Amino acid sequence: MENFNFYSPTEFVFGKDTEHKVGQLLKQHGANKVFIHYGGGSVKKTGLLDRVKKSIEKEGLDYVTLGGAKPNPVDTLVYEGIELCKKEDCDFILPVGGGSTIDSAKAIAAGALYDGDFWDFYDRKARIEKALPVGVVLTIPAAGSEGSSASVITKESEGLKRGTGSKYLRPKFAVINPELTYTLPMWHTAAGIVDMMSHIFERYLTPTKDVILTDRMSEGVLVSIMEAARTIMKEPKNYEARATICWAGTIAHNGVLGVGRAEDWTTHGLEHELSALYDMTHGAGLAIMFPAFMRYTLNQDVERYYRFATKVMSVPENHEHKREAALEGIKRLEIFFGEIGMPTTFEEADAKKEDIPKLLKTLKQNAGEKLGTFMSLTLDDAKKIYESACEK
Repeated sequence: MENFNFYSPTEFVFGKDTEHKVGQLLKQHGANKVFIHYGGGSVKKTGLLDRVKKSIEKEGLDYVTLGGAKPNPVDTLVYEGIELCKKEDCDFILPVGGGSTIDSAKAIAAGALYDGDFWDFYDRKARIEKALPVGVVLTIPAAGSEGSSASVITKESEGLKRGTGSKYLRPKFAVINPELTYTLPMWHTAAGIVDMMSHIFERYLTPTKDVILTDRMSEGVLVSIMEAARTIMKEPKNYEARATICWAGTIAHNGVLGVGRAEDWTTHGLEHELSALYDMTHGAGLAIMFPAFMRYTLNQDVERYYRFATKVMSVPENHEHKREAALEGIKRLEIFFGEIGMPTTFEEADAKKEDIPKLLKTLKQNAGEKLGTFMSLTLDDAKKIYESACEK
């Protein structure tokens, strides 16, 4: 196990009806004027936005609102949000939604206290040294942004999807009511499940040896996610299954499963080019890319993939044929993704093999000539992984 620093200051308020506590939480954290950020009409249709506003008003706090956040959040809305936030002199940011809304809100929080272009943080020209405090009301368990230091934004004019991270972006609190996910379309539920599993994979596939504690924690969370997913597909309003998914999404990306080990994030980089080019749902893109990445990197660490197969995917132990067992584990993961309604090839997501050169061009802009920690990869390797993702 490697040395590590772990910082996770977010207060998680979890359970039924917890959205009614938002006003109290904002007041406790020193808010005076709140910038409420949300996506489409779902938070209005369900009455959630009104409940949040009522809770804020009850505590005598002012607020302004900005809707319009969408999957693969874009820089143009962030600029609008920064301008409004400064104009209204807001001192606290409250996203009400899923990871895309939260990521957009984090960008606004950092940009509101920065004299330059907020994109400098995503273009690696500047580091975030301060940000307005952020609180979260979560509606889609997926990205884990409610407990992480990360934010991913797409620059529309150039089709670039990039991320940044800072301790200043970690939310002060996150309200998580599993009941709010009952009405979530199955597509978004499934995409969120793939996303959170992928956050674990990016940490689990590591060159670091002797990290058995976080290995076992990761395996347990992965198994629990898949069990709950199968229950939700049959019983969308099963509270315990929804609660498991909600909390798993947070654990998957708050850093606890990555301590003491090198993380990878290659597959996220490969997928970001897909979602930037096609405006593809992030989880759907990951469902395509992860099995392809796993098959390509199998020989890098057969033992690791064998452990995954036997501990997570219930492949019977076979010490004499570990590679075959490992391949079976990857196959079962791909089948699971299909079982919950996710695409597993380019064709199933209306992506085109002939667009691979475009993907590689922006990948080079974002990642350079080399990528990977679990296995050092070149752009030619990336090309072969994309090509593998075109096939079943």
